Amino acid sequence: MTAPCCTPATSAYQNAPLTETLDARGAEVRAVLKTSPEQGVEYTTSHPDPEPGPGEVVLEVAAASVCGTDRELFEWGAGAEAFGLELPVVLGHELAGTVIAAGSGVQQLREGDRVALESHVPCGHCFPCRTGDAHNCANLRILGMRLDGGFAQRMAAPVGVCFPLPDSVPLEIGALLEPAGVAMHAVQRCGMAVAGGVVLINGCGPVGLVIAELAALMGAAHVVAVEPNAYRRGLAERTGALALDPSDAVAERCRELSGSRQGADVAFEVSAAAGVYPSLFDAVRREGIVVAIGHPDDPTPVDIAAHISKKGITLRGIFGRRLWETWEALLLLVESGRLDLATLITHRLALCQLPEAIELLDGEAGKVLLDPALESAAT
Repeated sequence: MTAPCCTPATSAYQNAPLTETLDARGAEVRAVLKTSPEQGVEYTTSHPDPEPGPGEVVLEVAAASVCGTDRELFEWGAGAEAFGLELPVVLGHELAGTVIAAGSGVQQLREGDRVALESHVPCGHCFPCRTGDAHNCANLRILGMRLDGGFAQRMAAPVGVCFPLPDSVPLEIGALLEPAGVAMHAVQRCGMAVAGGVVLINGCGPVGLVIAELAALMGAAHVVAVEPNAYRRGLAERTGALALDPSDAVAERCRELSGSRQGADVAFEVSAAAGVYPSLFDAVRREGIVVAIGHPDDPTPVDIAAHISKKGITLRGIFGRRLWETWEALLLLVESGRLDLATLITHRLALCQLPEAIELLDGEAGKVLLDPALESAAT
């Protein structure tokens, strides 16, 4: 059974008493599902309440963040099929919540523990898993794609992807650790080459904004952020970055700022926009680094002779976060107050408002959170 969308709600998340949550176990729950390979989703009030299997916990979801991948899956664009969804599936892979039940074999978590979730679920047995690259597991399953995700009141998750949160970190911030971790991993992937250099960021969505913050924290001399959306350029400027429109002379500006280096030391491509790589290769200095983060829908040509061979540029890609190196480094910055992820949040909506959240991603918005508690507050 499906239900009409509730009226908009704007109140922030408040933790419901755990005893009330436990008393409600066994009831049907609200959830947002992808049921067929076409545009749209199904919002239901009668999704089965999950039970924890061996090695699993059930979470009361506090907040789930909406990302560009969710938009791709909602619209079922050219790149959606590449994720290999197992339909039907509850969407949502950036979230945090409270443990309300644990399956057999779970010893490290108990009821009432607060956790954020890593969205990449590795097998633990393949070569990448055995050699420190579990984030890129050969048998990888991803929450909200091949396993039910967090756009629901409650969800079951493998205990191995649960990241305990200290009391000082609110659950809303916990929901942002997964996307912020992409930014941290990108900086790690370039060998922390941002210190003392010129950093170029193409795309000022939440991941790009966190990269700008991290680059500033780690001692970048200049941060240049390129973004066509005027609102997001304003957000980038708040981080101290020089915010440019793609039509501006980006490469020339990087060369001016870098002096004798004649180009940015490292560039991060976050937008997944088509055809941007030639301009990034032009803006980066000889022997510089380009880190690929966004996933373009179509194959991207690279002039190997001009840029990789003769200019000596290193092109590196990232997928997810290193387990758990990225998470630990990021958490320490958040706990210390040096990195304030709360500034990314611009909207809080109910689960049934996912279509509105998707529309906001192209407008004047930063991070949009879906809060399962808002349905109750609005009805």
